[in-house]
Amino acid sequence: MPPKRNRVQGGNARSRASAVPQGDRQRRARPESEDVTDQPAATHIRVEEARQPQWTMRSTVKDILLEGSTNRTDISDMKLNDFLRNYVGGRAAVDEDHNVTMEVFVRRPNAYVQDQELLEEILNLTAYQALEERKILLEAIYKLHHEGVVSLEQWRDYEGKDTVTLLVWEKLNGVLTQLLREERREAEEMARREHRERFTLTTTIRIVLFKGRARVMNIKLNDFLTMELEGKGILRANRNVLLKGFFKNPTSYIRDAGVLGEIQATDAYLSMEGTVREEMDLEEEVRKLHDKGVNNVLGWSRAAEGVKAAVRDDTKNSLDAALEEARNSTTTIAPIYLEGYYESVYNASWHHVVEVPDGEGTGMEVKEGEPPQSWTYKKADNTIEMDDGVEQSGAARLRLMVLTSDKAWPYTWAGTESIPDCCVNNEVDRVWQFVKRDLTEWFSSHGKAVFSPKKRVLIGTPGIGKSMNAGSYLLYQLLHYDAEKLPMVAYIIKNSVYLFDKTKQTVSDFRSEAAFVDLLKYLTRCEVKGYIIYDVAEQGRGPHVGLPFALWGMIVVTSPNVNNFKGWMSQNGAMGIVMDCPDESDVKAMCVWKKRNEQGEQNGYWKQVKDRMDEVGPILRVIFDGDKFADRETVIDEVINVIDSSNAKHYVGVMSDKLWEAVNPSHKLVQIVRVRKDLPTEKYLNSPASRAIANKIYIHLSTKMHFMEIFKLLMHPDVILLSIVLEMLGTVTFMCRGAVNIIIGKLKELNPPEGRALQQAALERNPAGHPTEAVGLPTKQGLPLEKNFARYGVMYKPAYLTFPLVDAFFFMESPRRTLVGLQMTKAHAHHTLTSTVNQFTEYLSWFFTNWGEFSKGLSWDIIYIQHADSKPMENWQRCDYVNPRSREEKKNKAFWDRKVHQYQFILTPEDINKLNAIKESTTEKKQEAAVGNHQQELGK
Repeated sequence: MPPKRNRVQGGNARSRASAVPQGDRQRRARPESEDVTDQPAATHIRVEEARQPQWTMRSTVKDILLEGSTNRTDISDMKLNDFLRNYVGGRAAVDEDHNVTMEVFVRRPNAYVQDQELLEEILNLTAYQALEERKILLEAIYKLHHEGVVSLEQWRDYEGKDTVTLLVWEKLNGVLTQLLREERREAEEMARREHRERFTLTTTIRIVLFKGRARVMNIKLNDFLTMELEGKGILRANRNVLLKGFFKNPTSYIRDAGVLGEIQATDAYLSMEGTVREEMDLEEEVRKLHDKGVNNVLGWSRAAEGVKAAVRDDTKNSLDAALEEARNSTTTIAPIYLEGYYESVYNASWHHVVEVPDGEGTGMEVKEGEPPQSWTYKKADNTIEMDDGVEQSGAARLRLMVLTSDKAWPYTWAGTESIPDCCVNNEVDRVWQFVKRDLTEWFSSHGKAVFSPKKRVLIGTPGIGKSMNAGSYLLYQLLHYDAEKLPMVAYIIKNSVYLFDKTKQTVSDFRSEAAFVDLLKYLTRCEVKGYIIYDVAEQGRGPHVGLPFALWGMIVVTSPNVNNFKGWMSQNGAMGIVMDCPDESDVKAMCVWKKRNEQGEQNGYWKQVKDRMDEVGPILRVIFDGDKFADRETVIDEVINVIDSSNAKHYVGVMSDKLWEAVNPSHKLVQIVRVRKDLPTEKYLNSPASRAIANKIYIHLSTKMHFMEIFKLLMHPDVILLSIVLEMLGTVTFMCRGAVNIIIGKLKELNPPEGRALQQAALERNPAGHPTEAVGLPTKQGLPLEKNFARYGVMYKPAYLTFPLVDAFFFMESPRRTLVGLQMTKAHAHHTLTSTVNQFTEYLSWFFTNWGEFSKGLSWDIIYIQHADSKPMENWQRCDYVNPRSREEKKNKAFWDRKVHQYQFILTPEDINKLNAIKESTTEKKQEAAVGNHQQELGK
């Protein structure tokens, strides 16, 4: 809601200017420095329009508010007398005591110019009014920054819009409304395009029923209030609320009855409510059909009569008409030739990023051109693996290749976003190695009558660059493959089919899979060979039933959603390629590339992206976009918060080899990890996308379920990725008596510094003292907590990654008062620093009200838990100085060397078997018997 106009005007020069008498001074010649031009007005307007910046949601409020006023900074620094000589005339002047800068003058004009006639003339000057306007804008920028509003995206959901001046409100809301309307227009145009295309058997039910209308029900509530109601009722808490959710229960989102009543009385509200409810009814029809297995026109043609009879008459009529059109589909749709696009992709420019030994900053550099040597691979059965053994010692190690196309890549041609850079890491290049090997086998078939290349399915975590990077890189390499052997390449995404003719060096958009399939039949009859890259951009919609033909190879690029590829994969005998997420070095190289022209910013940018990656995982689509990152964090918390004992079993897939089902919300928590598992083909397992997510799941489960239920859940037979078991199960095992018995039987003490004797772990001497409940630890902020007392038998688990020293800890009362710290590690050594110990004790002092008294006489046992494939930890883990002169650090060092005992436990597959035996037991006696029996077998 805009502020009242008188609030803006308060002191505005324009309001005063209207009352100034027009005396002789107004007839003075305009100085050269005033804003004049010899250009015709229309030409001047066109020039200004051409110079208008392209605003986005990431644009800063400062840039928007000060746009066009940067040249006024010179006036701000100008002395008052210089300003008067320039804009009023040589005779006007003030004494030296009042000759301040214009930046000072604009704050209190009356204090420096007592001549009222001169003052009024100054206040009337365009240059002065612009200066005063800039002052108002700078004050607003300061206020908004202070309240956390730096970007237009933050202004979008800012609740204090009515506290700024009208000038500021109009500028920011003008840009915001323009962007929102453009966004809406693009959505409407895309929906119309979808509907204009001929219906085919693969056209989705949703496209048919919505008949080219944009889904206004998916507009955000705050955006609707901005566009239609001048921002009335906006709340930051509603920033992710969609209209379809709002209209179900408006009072849940706008609780001020007065404000809600005003909104509901408007024509805009009533009109939008009717439209949204109509769309929600259509969406419900789509959902019901999906539940019956009817996802597209082909599914409708095969649906049982009972299914068809259950839908509304208008729905049935629309689907019957679409089916009839699909059956009568012909190739009458003429392709659109895209001028210059073939050359842009074919002639994409090369750069590469290398890791420089002993390099400064990020330790990486950007170099022009192709790398002198790419990655090398070795064949392993039916898969391909990296061969690290051929890398030269001391040489700059290749981390990333970048291909830049001026007109971007087909992945973005059908959308609104233009991405010119295709980033190629070894995982992306590895996909090309598979396809290249398939082509080599195909063209070396020695005259066999019928021989087709292998069909492939590229599977990877959503958002890691399968489509943009792997799909684009495959296209580039296929265009450079021998044109006589492979003259055609097709790239299919959404409703666009881009056919690249290598013999003519052209690319055309067929806009319809059905039309392309008909052409493909003709090309096959003519024995023209080619290759298809099929990007499954719409979830649940697989390739056209007619793809591919005998003389065409094909790869389907998809998420692990089985509805996207399972049927096609089985029908064509396709083999899977699993693409791992990028690792830290890959992401760092991308940061270096993105900031290649701002080398001083590279380290800071990498740290920001790394922090995001630690939270949500290596999802490129998310970690390079602050807004998407914030949204993903919200979604992750929402998904985790709905887990309880009644539905927890559905989230076992977070750590299993189960295929994804389309409706499972746990996918936002997951990345997939490639494993061989002694199979002839590649397979993947699900893993929490980050340790932060794994910790959040554990902490949440511990508040909703008994530890034994969590233990059984994690020991589910589907949970087979040992490293993940270690991450999440490591702390849970210490809450189960039977598991504790297994652990203490394998604890090995690390030899302490000279002069100290070995000491049996407190847990060994008193296994019954293990923790039986869990408490999550929050981030340290503000004053120390009150009434939060340290307790024995409680597992304290940090909910964030940067917690110092240990991954979890608990306190034991006997045989001696002991803090038992747990540290999961893959490393052969895990030394720490005196400053880290200090951070740990400072946190305990902040969290526990009674820490000062409780910590007296407390000994520490640190247990390091390792993977079976880790190099065993053999030696005492040091605590090194940061500043040897610090008294506090000397104290921490002495405590570590004299009072801390360290132990090592290696979690092996045999331990997992024993833990499974415990899981099957229902009583403590049975648990101990299971452990004893297994130990007896090991003894034999």
